[in-house]
Amino acid sequence: MSHSLVRLSLNENPLGPSAAAKEAIRNEMDQIGRYPGQKADLLTKAIAAREGVPSDQIVLGEILGQLGFQLAANGPIGGEFIYCEPGYTALVDAVAPGGGIVVPVALNEKLENDLPAISSKMSSRTQAIYLVNPHNPSGTVSDGETFLRFVREMSTHTTVIVDEAYLEFAPDFEQRTAVGLTRAGDNVIVFRTFAKIFGLAGLSIGYAVAPKAHAGALKRAGIGGPDAFDRFALAGALASLQDTGYIPMMRAKVTAERDKWHRLFDSLNVRHTDSHGNFVFFETRRPHAEFSQALQAKGIDIGRAFPPLDQWARISIGLPTENEIARKAVAAVLG
Repeated sequence: MSHSLVRLSLNENPLGPSAAAKEAIRNEMDQIGRYPGQKADLLTKAIAAREGVPSDQIVLGEILGQLGFQLAANGPIGGEFIYCEPGYTALVDAVAPGGGIVVPVALNEKLENDLPAISSKMSSRTQAIYLVNPHNPSGTVSDGETFLRFVREMSTHTTVIVDEAYLEFAPDFEQRTAVGLTRAGDNVIVFRTFAKIFGLAGLSIGYAVAPKAHAGALKRAGIGGPDAFDRFALAGALASLQDTGYIPMMRAKVTAERDKWHRLFDSLNVRHTDSHGNFVFFETRRPHAEFSQALQAKGIDIGRAFPPLDQWARISIGLPTENEIARKAVAAVLG
């Protein structure tokens, strides 16, 4: 693949981290010969304060794979994990090695998490439900009150994991987040990452807000320990949280670009989802491989297909100039 291709396939934030985060990372360079010390504790405390929970309910790290494996390995052989397909699979990919079974559920007609269908798959064998909200790759969000009511009800029967990697792109983030359920004592684990809106994909750091029992089990398994992170990731994440003006600014920039994409699709009479992430999802009217190759010929890499939706494509929102190039290419291929 040519290195000149514009990569719009991984839902990165090429606009990058806040100026405060960059400065904090640069300031760590002179200390690179030393271990991070208490920086993990400082970040944990900052996250706990942000989420309104005790520090012992925070588990640092991009832990979805480890979480899936641990839940499967510590549960009964053949425990079932329900998730929506197509979807982000980091957690469910780790289930089989732990002895679990993945139970996929198709998205509904709006390409949202199909909550009634998920409920119908519940059984005594269900070990966990994994929900991504906004969903990836569709970008859709479930109705806020309906979603939280569903998560609370399901959590009385099993563990519910809510992946909110993209939720901070939504202006009503505070009303939609499931962290309040965890805070209230429900059996709900919420995952967040600094890789998306905070623009720190290159440093691989995120966190989970979990019930104390789950958080304790993960930490006893060696997950989220302070030695797992370098000082650049810890400093960048902490500074990102402290820069309170960054999220509204980045949210506005991404929303403006996403709206341009949606207007383009509407002008072309192309079906698309109402994405709330930093990407768009739309119907290609042809096999994904054919559409992707046509865009590659115009310098745009959109990555893989998402079967069974093999005539749909996801495009990440890039830099403004990249977006303009990509929109012109998509219009030419679809028009």
